[in-house]
Amino acid sequence: METPQEPRWLDNEEDQAWIALSSMLMRLPAALDAQLQRDAGLSHFEYQVMAGLSMVPERTLRMSELAAFAEGSLPRLSQVVGRLEKRGWVRRNPDPTDGRYTVATLTDDGYEKVVATAPGHVEAVRSCVFDALTRAQVRQLTTIGRRIVGAIDPTHPLVTGTLDRLRPKK
Repeated sequence: METPQEPRWLDNEEDQAWIALSSMLMRLPAALDAQLQRDAGLSHFEYQVMAGLSMVPERTLRMSELAAFAEGSLPRLSQVVGRLEKRGWVRRNPDPTDGRYTVATLTDDGYEKVVATAPGHVEAVRSCVFDALTRAQVRQLTTIGRRIVGAIDPTHPLVTGTLDRLRPKK
């Protein structure tokens, strides 16, 4: 009979890092959501969906790809896209290349909403995250984020590089 393994307790440095990370994970989404609700009447998830669509050719993605970009499940995305459709910002259609799939398309009005919302959102991201970091820390944050996401899900688009195709070329 095997003896149970002793838990791998966090040392003091790891404990401090975990407390800092978990505090950030709780507070940052709430701060970004509050700014977007106040200034644009959008949740952070709604904005991520619209921003994701705004960055791709023809402002159209399969719902499954959009869910991966926005870090949401298909049922949650479907609910949100339904709300955005009612506001005239997104429309859904069968995928013209394979009707088994559904694509979401950002409308012209939706694109205008993203363009109007983006400056305030970027300023909130900058003030909450990047203004507090050095350039070296930004690079470290990128590496750390990818490694943690990779430990959770090695197939995640951020880890595999497939998310890069959604980013506009600068």
